[in-house]
Amino acid sequence: MAKPDVVIGLDIGTTSTMAAAISLPDQILAVASRPVTLSSPHAGWAEEDPAQWWDNAVAVLREVVAEVGANRIAGICATGMLPAVVLLDAEGNVLRPSIQQSDGRCGAEVDELASELDAAAFLKRTGNGINQQLVAAKLRWLKRHEPEVMARVATVFGSYDYINFRLTGVRAVEQNWALEAGFTDLATGKIADDLVALAGIARSAVPKRSVSHEEMGRVTAEAAALTGLPVGLPVFGGAADHIVSALGAGIISAGDVLLKFGGAGDIVVATDRPLPDPRLFMDYHLVPGLYAPNGCMASSGSALNWLGGLITPDGANERPHQMLDALAAEVPAGSDGLICLPYFLGEKTPIHDPLARGTFVGLGLNHGRGHLWRATLEAVAFGFRHHIDVLREIGHVPSRYIVSDGGSRSRVWMQIVADVMGAPVTLLDNHHGSSVGAAFVAAMGTGLATDWQAVTQLSRLGATLTPGSTAPAVYDRSYAQYRDLYVRLKPYFHDAAATTA
Repeated sequence: MAKPDVVIGLDIGTTSTMAAAISLPDQILAVASRPVTLSSPHAGWAEEDPAQWWDNAVAVLREVVAEVGANRIAGICATGMLPAVVLLDAEGNVLRPSIQQSDGRCGAEVDELASELDAAAFLKRTGNGINQQLVAAKLRWLKRHEPEVMARVATVFGSYDYINFRLTGVRAVEQNWALEAGFTDLATGKIADDLVALAGIARSAVPKRSVSHEEMGRVTAEAAALTGLPVGLPVFGGAADHIVSALGAGIISAGDVLLKFGGAGDIVVATDRPLPDPRLFMDYHLVPGLYAPNGCMASSGSALNWLGGLITPDGANERPHQMLDALAAEVPAGSDGLICLPYFLGEKTPIHDPLARGTFVGLGLNHGRGHLWRATLEAVAFGFRHHIDVLREIGHVPSRYIVSDGGSRSRVWMQIVADVMGAPVTLLDNHHGSSVGAAFVAAMGTGLATDWQAVTQLSRLGATLTPGSTAPAVYDRSYAQYRDLYVRLKPYFHDAAATTA
């Protein structure tokens, strides 16, 4: 029998669950996906159902396994959004919907932590600032509002950690989940008891730490029967979706930048030194010796999905994004004075303001659906430019921009991004996102790959879009207005939140 030569990456994404099977050096053999439902029952909330993730995972794994053959599979690695919070009881039952990374409900708890801690010392120790990303803040909110749930918590971990648990029966947290959660001492790389204690949970509730390309368990007979995977298949530690997206896109040299247009908007830069800054998140790069400072805009594709549903008549168009892109293409740069703040779920980096809200300013009777759509596309691009400004301020030098994920299929949007950045952006031809990067992590874990540089053979680069001749000047002006608008509206956002609380 031939030696297994295929590895699978499984992406538990905000808007879809995707599996990809690859064979090195450069073959993507099979891809399957299923949609995911994001729930926002209250302003600023973002929740999903872990049972749907698992059902989706079973479906997409069965599909790709059937296509490539179970006997060819050597290993699997899962990835997902970070740091989603999944709570289990002692028997392994999910206690409530996950709290997603874009959830902004815990502003009061962030303020509480800030009053208790030395912010500079916490940043230096953990690599991350005191913000809504911290799992301690989310768990404090739950203890205050859902004490009956917190009383039953036996395990706290992330989205792909939960899938790993369903595949193997092993409870573990991946290294970058633990780091962004605020539980890891950056100097030692270990989960610290006192940092976990800030969340008000027992130390035992945060399980052992796993490394992305190291085996954390093997597929059980029960999981094999459901998914079609071989019993005993190695399962590797997992990886944050934005980090494996960067890897899969070939972001492996200092200065490389990935702009990721998924349900949320991620930006990841490869660097050779950690420079913690409270406006950004800090992660380990998968390539040894590199770090991955990064940011996440709470709503990118999810904001467009929402807007498209609102301004497109029911049943009028099965593909509203393409129709609205065509309308936006007829609107000049700057959207005829219409500016959007894309803070529809509050905002994470770089402003860390869960009370910020989505806003359109400058609306007139001359504006139509194309203006609303284009202004939102421009707003996300402005958000990415804000991150680039921060990276430059702290000493990083972005040098190459690659764009990925579903939103990068929109040429209208990507041309806006090039114009706003004032720099070329290169598209990826193979839009399989995090799942391909995760599969390569499994390849490194199994020994099918021995050099991280080999991932570049999977990242097929496509067209490069260059800035237009006049749009960058227009966008310099609009971007300055965008930055000023938030500063002016921040007191209103906070006042309104206090009034409606």
